Amino acid sequence: MTERLQDKLSLNMEASVTEVLWTCDEIVRATGGKAVPQAQWDVYGVSIDSRTLEKGDLFVAIKGENSDGHRFVDDALSKGAAAALVSERLSEDQPAVVVSDTLIALQALGTASRERADATRIAVTGSVGKTGTKDMLRAVLSVQAPTHASVASYNNHLGVPLTLARMPASTKFGVFELGMNHANEIRPLTKMVRPHISIITAIEPVHIEFFEGLEGIADAKAEIFEGMDSSGAAILNEDGNFFEHLKKRAQDVGVRDIFAFGSQSSAQSRLVNLQSASEGTVVEAEILGSPVTYTLNIPGRHIAMNSIAVLTAVRLAGADLQSAAGHLSNVQPREGRGRTHRIALPGGHVSLIDESYNANPASMASALRTLAGRKAEPSVRTLAVLGDMLELGENAEHYHKDLIHPITEMNVDRVYLAGPYMKHLWNGLDSSRKGAYADTAAELVEALNSDLQPGDIVMVKGSLGSGMKVIVDGVLAMDEGESS
Repeated sequence: MTERLQDKLSLNMEASVTEVLWTCDEIVRATGGKAVPQAQWDVYGVSIDSRTLEKGDLFVAIKGENSDGHRFVDDALSKGAAAALVSERLSEDQPAVVVSDTLIALQALGTASRERADATRIAVTGSVGKTGTKDMLRAVLSVQAPTHASVASYNNHLGVPLTLARMPASTKFGVFELGMNHANEIRPLTKMVRPHISIITAIEPVHIEFFEGLEGIADAKAEIFEGMDSSGAAILNEDGNFFEHLKKRAQDVGVRDIFAFGSQSSAQSRLVNLQSASEGTVVEAEILGSPVTYTLNIPGRHIAMNSIAVLTAVRLAGADLQSAAGHLSNVQPREGRGRTHRIALPGGHVSLIDESYNANPASMASALRTLAGRKAEPSVRTLAVLGDMLELGENAEHYHKDLIHPITEMNVDRVYLAGPYMKHLWNGLDSSRKGAYADTAAELVEALNSDLQPGDIVMVKGSLGSGMKVIVDGVLAMDEGESS
């Protein structure tokens, strides 16, 4: 089963995958385009990529800086696309809607989808934890009513309108992830989504090379409030340094209902207790006055804190709180975002924590804490395999050197580093912790694999551009049994 089909099945619990998403006439009305030839057809999905397109989709030919989707219209139709949304006709007999600009038309289709669905819309942003928080919301809401959410990290100027355009009319809960690299990027996204509820997970030095400081990042994230009306609700992390700053930004644009989540008694939704157990992490919390206890299969205090924001949104959206808390145990981490594999070696097993999708100073510290928390016995070794953190600007060297503090605090046994920035950390490490260093991730694979011992717990993390997945693949290739 393809990921797209799995997505359709999981996001629309009452809607069949054969449900018509858009008719030709509806697309024409929404986009202001012209249908050619004069034939009627229906579509069951929307795609901007002919490689992952499903039969019955509308293929939207986006013109980008480096590629023009019109080059792939023939391929999309041959793979079963019902029609194409184009700005130029390539053949007289191609079923298509012709518009002046396909990106603007996709945005218009998304807006039409938003307006026709009687859905409560929840938008999530933040420097870290966006995708995981969105995934938790999708998982716990989809068992209660038809729920639609962003696929993977579809959180930019293409992903957000595409997610909206894919939303069935029967949707009751819509969950959207909004991301940015620069200021003024979230503003148009939130005005498309018009969220009833917004969550900001945390403000951290991510993409900081494009900002003068953390306050600039906070202001960029606060753009999410500009798409809300005064009846909406904002959910903010009270434990973060920018809680009051974000609260004021929300109030400045007329958002009256602001709810805090955190660990202090002043938070309306708060973490009461957190402890590790054989079945996962047991969380005790109080959500807007209601006590809940639940289990998470994804380790980490930061995950537990974001789950409290999730349950706050569930309560505000009118969904059942206890049901949602109970179903949080079903949420599994995505590949590259904390998924754990059990690798069979001669004489025992190695646990591999795959955090290779992204990295920044805050998520590195959280991952190192999680790694330390997995050490059940003194004889078990914890191994941190770290790659460069990117887009940190002129302070990149400092941020990498500074990782020595969580490594020391968490008493990580062995450290393996890849990349020119990580060289600065390597130079400051105590020799007893040094595993190996290499200029690239690929060059580190052999040194790591030769050092692995049964019982080791290995965590691999780095920015996507540092290529740490090659190390994950290298360890997985050692498996002499079935990994899970």
